[in-house]
Amino acid sequence: MWLDIQIFGFRALWSPYFMIFTALIALAYFLITGPYRHKFGNHDKVTVKQQISFYTAIVCLYLVKGAPIDLLSHITLTAHMIQMAVYLLIIPILVIKGIPSWLWRKAIDRPVIRPILEIGTKPLISLLLFNGLFSLYHIPSFFEFAKSSPVIHTVIHGILLIAAFFMFFPLLAPLKEFDRMQPLLKIGYIFANSVLITPACVLIIFAPEPLYATYTQGGAWMQAMSLCVPTDVLQGLAPGLTGPEMFTPLSTLIDQQLGGIIMKVIQEITYGGVLATIIFSWVNKEKNTIDPLPAKPAESH
Repeated sequence: MWLDIQIFGFRALWSPYFMIFTALIALAYFLITGPYRHKFGNHDKVTVKQQISFYTAIVCLYLVKGAPIDLLSHITLTAHMIQMAVYLLIIPILVIKGIPSWLWRKAIDRPVIRPILEIGTKPLISLLLFNGLFSLYHIPSFFEFAKSSPVIHTVIHGILLIAAFFMFFPLLAPLKEFDRMQPLLKIGYIFANSVLITPACVLIIFAPEPLYATYTQGGAWMQAMSLCVPTDVLQGLAPGLTGPEMFTPLSTLIDQQLGGIIMKVIQEITYGGVLATIIFSWVNKEKNTIDPLPAKPAESH
């Protein structure tokens, strides 16, 4: 497959403009949390752990939205599901963990941003918003609509990412006022997320036939490919392109089933990791709040 997709060229495979965009985000983070942090107040430097978390998020963002997996996401549903799992489930966690609380406060304490975040991160709203949008996105007709133009595709993916941040914010709240749930409620919240995302995965895994025209119909597929392949390159290759089957040995139905399974597995692993973190923190907190045993009185002689 790797040799086959080389025909689409460097720009389609490696998205140099997106590479520059992600590099600028990383540079901005370095400057704001490093040499220029005094402009935001007298704040401590970010920890190495926070830096690793944020820069890993940026690398992951480029890998799934700028590297070859973005091109492959328009060829196989398996690649698409890997892309979406990393984009919506892993990157938000890394970003939330990577940004220090003082920078979160500077970003959030704005007249428009704080009210939106206050509402969007209410557990019930964030729960229904993320899972509802994720399910809506994978309804075949809406899925094709999302790939109808670069602007629509970018806007929809941006909305999904914001919803993912809203969903994880109550669990990993970097600011005390957003940490509204007790540990037991957080555990229930994670299980509810796991249940609500299941129907979309089940629909994809157990559908008796391919669901998405993007991977079965030449016209819809070419439209999707135009999202990442330059127009002049795609037009030049068009006479020799017949469809996704040129680049993958998997049948469309098996690819679809594998994609649904991968999404569900990555989701379970990610939620399991967050669940373990919450339980571990809860246990440690309980240990620290246990009153020490009273000192044994001295025996009288």
